[in-house]
Order: sequence, then structure tokens, then C-alpha cells
Amino acid sequence: MDNLKGMMIRGGVVRLGGQAANFALRLGVMAALARLLDPQDFGLVAMTTAVTGALQLFTTAGLSSATVQKETVTNEQMSTLFWVNLAVGMMLALICAAAAPALVEFYHEPRLFWLTVAAGFGFFLSAVAVQHSALLQRQLRYTTLTAIEVLSQAVSVAAGVAMAFYGLAYWAILGMTLISTAVYIVCVWVAAGWIPGPPRRTAGVRGMLSFGGIVTLNSLVVYVAYNFEKLLLGRYWGADALGIYERGYRLVNLPTAELNGAIGGVAFSGLSRIQSDLPRLKSYFLKGYTVVLSMTLPITVFCAVFVDDIVEVVLGPKWRDTAVIFRLLTPTILVFGIINPLAWLLYSAGLQVRSLKIALVIAPLVGAAYLIGLPYGPTGVAFAYSSAMVLWLIPHVLWCLHGTVISPRDILFAAGRPLLAGAAAAAVAFGAQLCLGGSDSHLLRLLLGGCTIVATYVWMLLFLMGQKTVYFDLLKELQGALSTKTHEKSAAKVQ
Repeated sequence: MDNLKGMMIRGGVVRLGGQAANFALRLGVMAALARLLDPQDFGLVAMTTAVTGALQLFTTAGLSSATVQKETVTNEQMSTLFWVNLAVGMMLALICAAAAPALVEFYHEPRLFWLTVAAGFGFFLSAVAVQHSALLQRQLRYTTLTAIEVLSQAVSVAAGVAMAFYGLAYWAILGMTLISTAVYIVCVWVAAGWIPGPPRRTAGVRGMLSFGGIVTLNSLVVYVAYNFEKLLLGRYWGADALGIYERGYRLVNLPTAELNGAIGGVAFSGLSRIQSDLPRLKSYFLKGYTVVLSMTLPITVFCAVFVDDIVEVVLGPKWRDTAVIFRLLTPTILVFGIINPLAWLLYSAGLQVRSLKIALVIAPLVGAAYLIGLPYGPTGVAFAYSSAMVLWLIPHVLWCLHGTVISPRDILFAAGRPLLAGAAAAAVAFGAQLCLGGSDSHLLRLLLGGCTIVATYVWMLLFLMGQKTVYFDLLKELQGALSTKTHEKSAAKVQ
């Protein structure tokens, strides 16, 4: 506990490095598959994931979060939770297989039957690794976890591209997921070195099951809220329209999702360890929030300004219709960057019930927006989605912070300067885009535009707005944490 800050900083840096590698792999495979497959292939898989993705949330049953969040946990508790996860995974695989005919009938698409049955097998696979992964998170072994994730991603990418090259079409997309999960399972079992014992009724897991149940329900509501539009588009506009929308959504959301995923797990694990120490909780949360938002904003600005070039470089000419979806969804991704880190605070502080209530308000709000935009196709849905999320931003922040150690003023102070610097960078980048308009090279415009945004943003944030000291202090803490780790390794070798 004494070295918690150092462990969190090291874990965050390692996760950022790992997520950068994962981002490069996902971007590469996205570009490769976009050229090897058709929009219809992605649309077919999206039709299944609109339903199976919701079931996937039950695989962990929120018990990985319960294991990480609890201040102390016994081997008997983890063993019991392992068998609970396994039973849930088997049940979900059977439910998925039984639901396949209904999915075929709903979409009027017979190819979905075996695709859905095969996807169900992934539920069982995922359940096998839940507690082992949670154990590594609890121990803040993020270097190990990151290496495992990159390895499983790299293997699945190679397999997926090979499958697509040899004409397996939409099976290549699903195959990537199953192969990645299988590699991940083997690695986390070896790394954790933990063998589950028999389940015990007296293990005292009732409170953990309750926590996990609320987390799962919250995740389900959020998932349905943020994916219901895909189900509607697939049903009423077909696989091609859904494929275009899904690729646009995935591409615009990928950088910020990877970034939040990198730091979010470390933040949740670390904050859970100090949930009773409110001053430290406040200090650590605000620093983490500032770092994530400061990195999210220039990425979002870059995506918004150079969307046409990004689509051309990553996806290729046949996906040009995706650019409109990409651009319209950019405000939603900005809102996600502001509100998603607040979940670290709610879960680590044991406020999962409040998080569920918030999700129950978001769901009908965005659902109504989807229905309003649906008659206008994918572009109408994207515009309505972003409009609803922008309107919801301030109520969401105020509700999350109510009664916590973090005040709205704290969030405004943490977010205000990065937002202003981001707005200035957007204006300069837009001017740069106009100057570069005569260039035929999309890649050249991306490189020059990215450098312009970063330079403007960093100068505004660090020097014009006086944040140099804040970020330099964070850098010193990082250097100190890494130095401590090096000394520990050296001492261990001597011994």
C-alpha cells in the first residue's frame, strides 16, 4: 500500500504502451479486412453482436469487478466465483444456440444461424479466464496482463487476416475473437499460477455476488443503450447500411476506447485499494482524470478535422460513405471521453447502484434519439445519437459527483483548460486542412495535420494556460516510480 502510487503510475504507463500496440494491431487489421471483405460481411457479424454482445456481459457476471473492488478476498471466495462464472458461461452458450433461429427470423438472414451458434462458444471460453484475470488486476500485475493482451491480439490478427485472404469472409471476423480468447486463457492461467478449488456455500460470496449483479445489470443497460441503434439499422436498413455505420462507429471510437481502457483498469484497481482514504482518493482520481482527458482531446480533434483522410487511409475508397457517420459521431466520442472516467470513481467508492440508476436514464434517452433518426438512415441515427449525448453531458457529471469527495468545480478545473486548448487546436487544424487541401496524399495531410494539432495543443496547454508545472510534476512522479522499480529489480538480483 505504501508504494501504491508508484505501482499505479507504472501500471498506467505499461497499459498505455500495451494499448498503443493493440491500437496499431487493430488499426492494421481494420485496414486489411476493409480491403479483403465487403460491408455486408461486417454487417452480418454486427447483426449477431447486437444480441450476443449483450449476453457477453453476463459471462463475468460482474464478478471480476467484485474480486478487484473488495478490500480483502480469500482463495475459497475466488474458487467459488470461478465455478459460478463457468456455469454462467455454459448457460449463455446454450441460450445463444437456442436464440439462433429467432435471430435468423428477425433479420431474414439464414447465414446468421451457424454464426450465432459459433459465437456462443466464446461465452464459455471467456468465463474460464475471468477470475485469473481479476487476480492479476488485483495484484496490479499490469505488465503481465499487457503482454498477454498484446500477444493474444497479435495471434488473432494474423489468423483473421489469413482467414479473410483465403475467402472465409465473415467467419474471419468471428474467428479472430475466438482465437484471441483462447490464447488469452492459456496465458493468464500460466501467469496467475492459481488453480481453483471446489466451490463452497460457506465462502461468504453473497455480498460479492450482489455487487457483481448490479455491475452486470448496469453494463447490460449501457450496452443496450449504446447498441440498440445497430439492431434497428440492421433490421430496417439491411447489412450494408449497418456495415457502413458499424465501421464508422468503430473507427472513431477506437483511439479513445483504447486510451480509457488502458488507464481505467489501473485506476479502478488502485482507487479501490484506497476507497476509505478520501484525500488520497480525490488526489489520485483527479490526476488520472486530467491525464486521460488531456490525451483524449487532441485525438478527438484530429479525428473530427481529418475524417476524410482517415477513412481513405485506413478503410479505403469503397468506405467513403463511412466518413459522414464518423464525423457525426465525433461529439459522442468527446462526451464519452469526459464522462467515462467518472465510472472509476463510482465503482471504486461502492456507488454501483447510482451508476445503474444513471444508466436507466441514459437508455430511454438515447433510445428515443435512435427512433427519431431512424427514418433518415445511418446518418440520421448518428446525428440524433450525438445530439442526445451532448444534451446529457452536464446532468450526467452532476449526478455522478453528487455527495462524493469530488466537486463539479474540481472537474471543471481539471477539464476546462484541456477543452480550451483542444478548441484552439481544432481551429488551427482546420486552417491547416484548408492549406493542405491541394495535396493528393491523404497520408501526408494526416501526418502534417497531426503534428500541427499536437504542437498547438501542447503549447496552449502547457505554456499559454500555465499547466507546465502540473504535467512536469506528473512526469517527475513517473520517473520516480520507474526508478524505484529498477532499484527493486536490482536489489532482487543481488539477493
